[in-house]
Amino acid sequence: MPYRIAIREFMTTDIVTLKPDMDVLQAVHVLLRHKISGAPVVDAKGNLVGMLTERDCMKVALDAAFHQQSGGTVADFMATEVETVSAEEPIITTVRRFYDESYLRFPVVDGTGLVGVISRRDVMQAIGRFWKVSWSSSEI
Repeated sequence: MPYRIAIREFMTTDIVTLKPDMDVLQAVHVLLRHKISGAPVVDAKGNLVGMLTERDCMKVALDAAFHQQSGGTVADFMATEVETVSAEEPIITTVRRFYDESYLRFPVVDGTGLVGVISRRDVMQAIGRFWKVSWSSSEI
């Protein structure tokens, strides 16, 4: 795999984002509808301000079940300290981060602006592009 290939070449740019003041139950439905496990939260200027994941949504369910409190805003449940990567970062650096850390995706930023998302699947596709393997259909 060429080590100088930037994340920009493999990141997803057509991304689902959430707003901090959005109702969290509405946000849960957005994640379900798009079949994604999390989404970046951006302000009105497109700056990354947080991340809402399935794990965060479990807190919504727990609050509803045990405390008879349902709802709130995305800002009430999102993580505000978000690990990000630069669009120009080498893909191999991101491979290492995915291996070392438990994240499924990283928001890709240019300054504070969100420009994409890179997921483990995107990295796997990058690896597949550079490491061609011959298979016979009986081996699959």
